[in-house]
Amino acid sequence: MTTFDKVLAGGIITIIRGLNSDHAEKTVEAIFAGGLHLAEITFDQTAEPEVTANIIRTLNRKFEGRVLIGAGTVMTAKQLHAAYDAGAAYIISPNADSSIIRETKRLGLLSMPGAYTATEVARCYADGADIVKVFPSDSAGPGYIKALRGPLHHIPLAAVGGVNLENIRDFFDAGACCVGIGSNIVSKQAVQEGDFVKIRMLAAAYAAKL
Repeated sequence: MTTFDKVLAGGIITIIRGLNSDHAEKTVEAIFAGGLHLAEITFDQTAEPEVTANIIRTLNRKFEGRVLIGAGTVMTAKQLHAAYDAGAAYIISPNADSSIIRETKRLGLLSMPGAYTATEVARCYADGADIVKVFPSDSAGPGYIKALRGPLHHIPLAAVGGVNLENIRDFFDAGACCVGIGSNIVSKQAVQEGDFVKIRMLAAAYAAKL
Protein backbone atom coordinates (compact mmCIF):
# COMPACT_ATOMS: atom_id res chain seq x y z
CA MET A 1 0.00 0.00 0.00
CA THR A 2 1.38 3.42 -0.95
CA THR A 3 1.62 6.33 1.47
CA PHE A 4 -1.21 7.99 -0.45
CA ASP A 5 -3.40 4.91 0.03
CA LYS A 6 -2.52 4.75 3.73
CA VAL A 7 -3.47 8.41 4.24
CA LEU A 8 -6.80 7.91 2.50
CA ALA A 9 -7.46 4.72 4.44
CA GLY A 10 -6.55 6.41 7.73
CA GLY A 11 -8.87 9.32 7.02
CA ILE A 12 -7.95 11.42 10.05
CA ILE A 13 -4.53 12.97 10.57
CA THR A 14 -4.00 13.87 14.23
CA ILE A 15 -1.99 17.09 14.44
CA ILE A 16 0.48 17.09 17.33
CA ARG A 17 1.92 20.51 18.04
CA GLY A 18 4.31 21.81 20.69
CA LEU A 19 4.75 18.62 22.73
CA ASN A 20 7.99 17.22 24.10
CA SER A 21 9.10 13.74 23.10
CA ASP A 22 7.56 11.98 26.11
CA HIS A 23 4.17 13.66 25.71
CA ALA A 24 4.25 13.05 21.95
CA GLU A 25 4.88 9.34 22.50
CA LYS A 26 2.04 9.04 25.02
CA THR A 27 -0.26 10.99 22.70
CA VAL A 28 0.46 8.77 19.70
CA GLU A 29 -0.03 5.68 21.87
CA ALA A 30 -3.41 7.10 22.93
CA ILE A 31 -4.64 7.89 19.43
CA PHE A 32 -3.54 4.47 18.20
CA ALA A 33 -5.44 2.84 21.06
CA GLY A 34 -8.43 4.93 20.01
CA GLY A 35 -8.26 3.66 16.44
CA LEU A 36 -6.38 6.40 14.56
CA HIS A 37 -3.30 5.66 12.48
CA LEU A 38 -1.93 8.96 11.16
CA ALA A 39 0.02 11.54 13.18
CA GLU A 40 1.47 14.84 12.01
CA ILE A 41 4.31 16.24 14.11
CA THR A 42 4.60 19.96 13.45
CA PHE A 43 7.71 22.09 13.22
CA ASP A 44 8.09 25.19 15.38
CA GLN A 45 9.39 28.07 13.26
CA THR A 46 11.26 29.49 16.28
CA ALA A 47 13.13 26.27 17.12
CA GLU A 48 15.87 24.29 15.43
CA PRO A 49 14.43 21.73 12.97
CA GLU A 50 16.33 18.91 14.65
CA VAL A 51 14.18 19.27 17.77
CA THR A 52 11.09 18.17 15.85
CA ALA A 53 13.06 15.75 13.69
CA ASN A 54 14.24 13.89 16.79
CA ILE A 55 10.63 13.42 17.92
CA ILE A 56 9.64 12.16 14.46
CA ARG A 57 12.59 9.75 14.50
CA THR A 58 11.63 8.39 17.93
CA LEU A 59 7.98 7.97 17.00
CA ASN A 60 8.88 6.23 13.76
CA ARG A 61 10.93 3.66 15.63
CA LYS A 62 8.27 3.03 18.27
CA PHE A 63 5.15 3.00 16.08
CA GLU A 64 6.42 1.55 12.82
CA GLY A 65 3.65 -0.42 11.17
CA ARG A 66 1.03 1.00 13.55
CA VAL A 67 0.96 4.77 13.07
CA LEU A 68 2.18 6.55 9.95
CA ILE A 69 4.19 9.58 11.04
CA GLY A 70 4.41 12.75 8.96
CA ALA A 71 5.83 16.24 9.40
CA GLY A 72 3.69 19.36 9.56
CA THR A 73 4.20 23.12 9.25
CA VAL A 74 7.11 22.42 6.92
CA MET A 75 8.05 25.81 5.50
CA THR A 76 11.79 25.64 4.79
CA ALA A 77 14.13 23.32 2.91
CA LYS A 78 16.03 22.73 6.16
CA GLN A 79 12.87 21.50 7.87
CA LEU A 80 11.98 19.34 4.89
CA HIS A 81 15.36 17.61 4.84
CA ALA A 82 15.33 17.16 8.61
CA ALA A 83 11.91 15.50 8.33
CA TYR A 84 13.11 13.29 5.48
CA ASP A 85 16.21 12.21 7.40
CA ALA A 86 14.00 11.39 10.41
CA GLY A 87 11.78 9.13 8.32
CA ALA A 88 8.65 11.25 7.90
CA ALA A 89 6.31 9.60 5.40
CA TYR A 90 4.50 12.75 4.33
CA ILE A 91 5.10 16.49 4.33
CA ILE A 92 2.35 18.96 5.23
CA SER A 93 2.58 22.75 4.98
CA PRO A 94 0.19 25.58 5.80
CA ASN A 95 1.17 27.39 2.60
CA ALA A 96 1.76 26.84 -1.10
CA ASP A 97 5.51 26.85 -1.78
CA SER A 98 6.45 25.40 -5.17
CA SER A 99 10.04 24.72 -4.13
CA ILE A 100 8.95 22.71 -1.08
CA ILE A 101 6.42 20.72 -3.10
CA ARG A 102 8.94 19.86 -5.81
CA GLU A 103 11.70 18.95 -3.39
CA THR A 104 9.29 16.79 -1.39
CA LYS A 105 8.46 14.83 -4.53
CA ARG A 106 12.14 14.60 -5.50
CA LEU A 107 12.75 12.96 -2.14
CA GLY A 108 9.93 10.50 -2.78
CA LEU A 109 7.58 11.70 -0.05
CA LEU A 110 3.88 12.51 -0.16
CA SER A 111 3.27 16.25 -0.53
CA MET A 112 0.33 18.02 1.11
CA PRO A 113 0.72 21.81 0.85
CA GLY A 114 -1.86 24.27 2.11
CA ALA A 115 -4.01 26.40 -0.16
CA TYR A 116 -7.35 28.17 -0.10
CA THR A 117 -8.44 29.54 -3.46
CA ALA A 118 -9.11 27.48 -6.57
CA THR A 119 -6.07 29.09 -8.20
CA GLU A 120 -3.81 28.10 -5.29
CA VAL A 121 -5.19 24.57 -5.19
CA ALA A 122 -4.67 24.08 -8.93
CA ARG A 123 -1.15 25.50 -8.77
CA CYS A 124 -0.16 23.17 -5.93
CA TYR A 125 -1.42 20.18 -7.85
CA ALA A 126 0.40 21.29 -11.00
CA ASP A 127 3.59 21.56 -8.95
CA GLY A 128 3.22 17.92 -7.92
CA ALA A 129 1.17 17.90 -4.70
CA ASP A 130 -0.51 14.57 -3.99
CA ILE A 131 -3.20 16.09 -1.76
CA VAL A 132 -3.96 19.77 -1.24
CA LYS A 133 -4.85 20.90 2.26
CA VAL A 134 -7.68 23.43 2.22
CA PHE A 135 -6.73 25.66 5.12
CA PRO A 136 -8.38 27.06 7.11
CA SER A 137 -11.45 24.98 6.30
CA ASP A 138 -13.57 26.32 9.14
CA SER A 139 -13.79 29.81 7.66
CA ALA A 140 -15.96 28.59 4.77
CA GLY A 141 -17.15 25.16 5.88
CA PRO A 142 -17.93 21.93 4.03
CA GLY A 143 -19.83 23.80 1.33
CA TYR A 144 -16.59 25.40 0.18
CA ILE A 145 -14.92 22.00 -0.20
CA LYS A 146 -17.91 20.86 -2.26
CA ALA A 147 -17.69 23.99 -4.42
CA LEU A 148 -13.96 23.46 -5.06
CA ARG A 149 -14.58 19.82 -5.92
CA GLY A 150 -16.89 20.90 -8.75
CA PRO A 151 -14.24 22.07 -11.23
CA LEU A 152 -11.32 20.47 -9.35
CA HIS A 153 -12.76 17.01 -8.69
CA HIS A 154 -9.52 15.42 -9.96
CA ILE A 155 -7.54 16.96 -7.07
CA PRO A 156 -7.65 15.20 -3.67
CA LEU A 157 -8.53 17.76 -0.99
CA ALA A 158 -7.95 17.58 2.76
CA ALA A 159 -9.99 19.68 5.17
CA VAL A 160 -7.95 21.17 8.02
CA GLY A 161 -9.03 23.74 10.57
CA GLY A 162 -12.18 23.58 12.65
CA VAL A 163 -13.08 19.96 11.94
CA ASN A 164 -15.04 18.58 14.89
CA LEU A 165 -17.35 15.71 15.82
CA GLU A 166 -20.38 17.64 14.59
CA ASN A 167 -19.08 18.49 11.11
CA ILE A 168 -16.52 15.81 10.23
CA ARG A 169 -19.02 13.74 8.25
CA ASP A 170 -20.13 16.89 6.42
CA PHE A 171 -16.55 17.46 5.25
CA PHE A 172 -16.22 13.88 4.03
CA ASP A 173 -19.63 14.04 2.34
CA ALA A 174 -18.53 17.27 0.64
CA GLY A 175 -15.63 15.40 -0.95
CA ALA A 176 -12.66 15.74 1.41
CA CYS A 177 -10.40 12.70 1.07
CA CYS A 178 -9.09 13.14 4.61
CA VAL A 179 -9.12 15.64 7.46
CA GLY A 180 -6.58 17.05 9.88
CA ILE A 181 -7.58 17.55 13.52
CA GLY A 182 -5.45 19.10 16.25
CA SER A 183 -6.72 20.37 19.59
CA ASN A 184 -10.13 18.75 19.21
CA ILE A 185 -8.31 15.44 19.76
CA VAL A 186 -5.04 16.47 21.42
CA SER A 187 -6.49 18.58 24.20
CA LYS A 188 -3.77 20.80 25.65
CA GLN A 189 -5.37 20.54 29.07
CA ALA A 190 -5.46 16.74 28.87
CA VAL A 191 -1.76 16.62 27.98
CA GLN A 192 -0.85 19.00 30.81
CA GLU A 193 -2.85 16.89 33.27
CA GLY A 194 -1.44 13.63 31.92
CA ASP A 195 -4.95 12.52 30.99
CA PHE A 196 -4.10 10.44 27.94
CA VAL A 197 -7.21 8.32 28.52
CA LYS A 198 -9.22 11.39 27.51
CA ILE A 199 -7.18 11.67 24.31
CA ARG A 200 -7.78 7.98 23.60
CA MET A 201 -11.51 8.46 24.10
CA LEU A 202 -11.57 11.50 21.82
CA ALA A 203 -9.63 9.58 19.18
CA ALA A 204 -12.12 6.73 19.43
CA ALA A 205 -15.05 9.12 19.03
CA TYR A 206 -13.54 10.50 15.82
CA ALA A 207 -12.55 7.05 14.55
CA ALA A 208 -16.20 6.04 14.90
CA LYS A 209 -17.09 8.75 12.37
CA LEU A 210 -15.00 7.16 9.61
